[in-house]
Amino acid sequence: MIWIATYLAAGAGVGFLAGLLGIGGGMTLVPILATLFGAQALAPDYNVHLALGTGMASVLFTSSASVREHHRHAAVDWRIVGRIAPGMLLGALSSTMAAGWISQRTLALAFAVIVFAGATQILVGRKPKAAREMPGAAATFAVAYGIGVICGLVSAGGAFLTIPFMLFCGVTMHRAIGTAAAIGVPVAFVGTIGYVTGGWRIDDLPPMTLGFVYLPALVSLVAASVLTAPWGARKAHALPVATLRRVFAGLLYLLATKMAVSAW
Repeated sequence: MIWIATYLAAGAGVGFLAGLLGIGGGMTLVPILATLFGAQALAPDYNVHLALGTGMASVLFTSSASVREHHRHAAVDWRIVGRIAPGMLLGALSSTMAAGWISQRTLALAFAVIVFAGATQILVGRKPKAAREMPGAAATFAVAYGIGVICGLVSAGGAFLTIPFMLFCGVTMHRAIGTAAAIGVPVAFVGTIGYVTGGWRIDDLPPMTLGFVYLPALVSLVAASVLTAPWGARKAHALPVATLRRVFAGLLYLLATKMAVSAW
């Protein structure tokens, strides 16, 4: 019972951050879940894999709750969603299906390096020129595919990379947050499929798993996060851009450091 309570608390906190920052919450959950799964000794050789799969599955529900609130504030650019999502979907599916063949330590280190780079970009990124626009269709697809591959490896909806990309292209911070949340929903869907199928061949997983998705944790996380995500989204539209940048970057630095330490 104590583990269910812990999952609920984690889900509530991550749900709020997901709404506030436009993230799906999966990436935020990975270090937390990896630690909790390790403490339970669920699958010593696959704790990070389970954390990635369960975190990705939770994004599907948390991002959906967040998007509804951002849409109410007219902060979702559906045109941009349509341009970025296809490439990200293909990239995320490719990397998640291959996750079972990648070592736990490699996954953890890749998570730390990629997230640290994303945090730095958000924190020091210069204000874009107002006239700057999204690149052409082919270039956008290529960038989106690369982001999707990375998202699959770190169990993210992609906001930590799509937000810097949209800011560079002249999208405002609040609109970038809402749009990133919307992009994260289909990415989480195909990413979850990848982690489910990628874990089917593994025999040493605990009961009540669906591939690399641990269902007891998922249900508890979602039950709490879908309640707090809309609250976070409302708060996002009440905060200045500079504050959102600092909070987002600080959170990512913390997560990257935690995962790097655990990998060693």
